[in-house]
Amino acid sequence: MGIRDKIAAERRDLADLLDTLTEAQWDAPSLCEGWRVREVAAHLTMAMRHPARRLARELLRARGSMDRVTDRLARADTAVLGARELAEALRADAEHPWKMPIGGYDMVLAHDVVHGLDITVALGLDRRIPEDRLRTVLARVGPRSARFFGADLSGVSLRADDLDWSFGSGEPVTGPAQELLLLAFGRTVPPGRLRGGPAERFVRA
Repeated sequence: MGIRDKIAAERRDLADLLDTLTEAQWDAPSLCEGWRVREVAAHLTMAMRHPARRLARELLRARGSMDRVTDRLARADTAVLGARELAEALRADAEHPWKMPIGGYDMVLAHDVVHGLDITVALGLDRRIPEDRLRTVLARVGPRSARFFGADLSGVSLRADDLDWSFGSGEPVTGPAQELLLLAFGRTVPPGRLRGGPAERFVRA
């Protein structure tokens, strides 16, 4: 399966999952600080629904802060789009050719996979990322990406217990590969998912 096919499959799978959520789950906190599940869902298709000129205007208004742009648009979009519309937008944009400003389509897949985990892990849903997609994203983990996403992995070795994958050097933190992926992208996870001495560093309060 090519990278574009993996992206399309991931978006369709996420759209199907979103269709099953209750209103309470849509309003539950995600792993993205300050965002509910519905803001994450809106963000997943933000760049595909808003023309580039709109995003440029928002970036100027936000004084160059893309974080402020994405937060503002996610909140604005959830005020006008309901749960069904957000899920359908993701499904309709499954094959959209959007690419991130940095990286190629493998980073687009990483964007979609990690934000999907922001939803499912926060909700306690046992969704496993298909291995071919997960390995593609894990291959992007490195010192540069960790710095970009604000992941402090100093003195830590991430070691998957379900795949042959590890990253870093130091005291081991062990867990499922997709949980470790979240750490590499600057997230913390609910208790009970990781093992190892430094694991508490990465557990949500």
